Amino acid sequence: MASYLVDTVSRFCSYTEGDSLMFTNLSFWAFFTVLLFGYSFVYQRINFRSFYLLIFSLFFYFKSSGLFFILLLFSTLVDYALAILIAKSQNSNWSRFYVGLSVTINLLVLSYFKYAYFWVDTINLILGTNLTVVNHLALWANSLTGSNFDSSTIFLPVGISFYTFQTISYTVDVYRGKVAPISNIIDFAFYVSFFPQLVAGPIVRAAEFIPQIYRKYSLTRQEFGHAIFLILAGLIKKMIISDYLSVNYVDRIFDNPLSYTGFENLMAMYGYALQIYSDFSGYTDIAIGLALLLGFRLPINFNSPYKATSLTDFWHRWHISLSSWLRDYLYIPLGGNRKGRFRTYLNLMVTMLLGGLWHGAHLKFVVWGGIHGLGLAVEKAIGSLKKTKIHHSQFLFRFAKAVITFHIVCFAWIFFRAADFSAALDMLWHIVFDFGANLTFKVIAEYKNIFGLMLIGFILHWFPVSIKERARGAYIALPFPAKVLVALVLVVLIIQFRTSELQPFIYFRF
Repeated sequence: MASYLVDTVSRFCSYTEGDSLMFTNLSFWAFFTVLLFGYSFVYQRINFRSFYLLIFSLFFYFKSSGLFFILLLFSTLVDYALAILIAKSQNSNWSRFYVGLSVTINLLVLSYFKYAYFWVDTINLILGTNLTVVNHLALWANSLTGSNFDSSTIFLPVGISFYTFQTISYTVDVYRGKVAPISNIIDFAFYVSFFPQLVAGPIVRAAEFIPQIYRKYSLTRQEFGHAIFLILAGLIKKMIISDYLSVNYVDRIFDNPLSYTGFENLMAMYGYALQIYSDFSGYTDIAIGLALLLGFRLPINFNSPYKATSLTDFWHRWHISLSSWLRDYLYIPLGGNRKGRFRTYLNLMVTMLLGGLWHGAHLKFVVWGGIHGLGLAVEKAIGSLKKTKIHHSQFLFRFAKAVITFHIVCFAWIFFRAADFSAALDMLWHIVFDFGANLTFKVIAEYKNIFGLMLIGFILHWFPVSIKERARGAYIALPFPAKVLVALVLVVLIIQFRTSELQPFIYFRF
């Protein structure tokens, strides 16, 4: 028995590829239970609390990324030191140099692990060379430790896009004077690595998070109920809606669109729109709930995006932490809307194209970003004409705008999700020229459970905010035993929908 326990603990504390501490994995909740037990002894000791959570956060990332744990430490140390140099520099030129160095180092690391294959393929295509990708981190690890990591393949470290943008925003904000540099390396490392939002956001600004590190722990009865409500809602979104749609319908269609009718492809487009929202917003809900239980408030990242009545409105509701980051650290520095109409349109397009590339170095992501950039530019152009005055409060007008916006977003999702650009075109061709209207009712009957779940998911999404708030308030108002009972019932329901293999969160791959 003792040896079994030792082996179990040893396996849990070691890195095994594909065995990360996902929120949908039972091992994560064992990890969080242990964390909470120890936290109950230290949560009121501000100085030690950060260190305690830092250790657990680093372990969480080690379980997710193994060797790439080193990159997180590297990024932390570099930006901690450069932020201090920026603040201490009496010369503005040196300050610019240090912030430029921070941005350059972070983007070079991100580019190497995220875009190495793209750059090598591009150089080989242009120059006719035969360069190959080499994982230098693996080579260094093998030479230093005698390990046997594969040096011929570069894997994308989980969460690197998120924590890179987070640390860039920190050094830039120190340079702009919006936040003072953190003097304690433990506090800064905790800010960078805080595990609930580390691998898939939201991207948290230092000005939002750092002050919370030095506040006493507080969690009201209402906030506790809100945290549990968010965690349960996130698990339902992910495991009942997103995973079920993915495994049983969406993945099948997108992997081989020509084997299905245009109607089935169209429904897969709608299905993916619901899947990616449920997956990503579900992760965010759980992350915010976990952080709240630990006494930290993370910013909202989604606000019913498919209710948007324009693409501008959509980006105020979808992945809010990324869209606001792109606005503050890319669009506005490019000139925003301050340098004339043409530059405004150009800045919007450049921002969204780079936002697409942030997701990966593939043509499909560039097209996805281009669709949104073009749409935002057209909206700006139409808005500037002001030739007609329409009362935006009219229900039918707002409804029509919401329908049009929703379908533009769904159209762009085809390129985002498809295996490649060619597959996206195949899917669109099938929808337009081989719809299979005569098979519509047969398809509906065959996939009635899938389409029924999609309908329920969208209806819940489009529910008025007042109804959703009443449901949340009703759960918060329940006595503690009733809260536990409802939670247990929902957990049992979630388990019934659980797929045979755990599905990673979609944004883990970005």
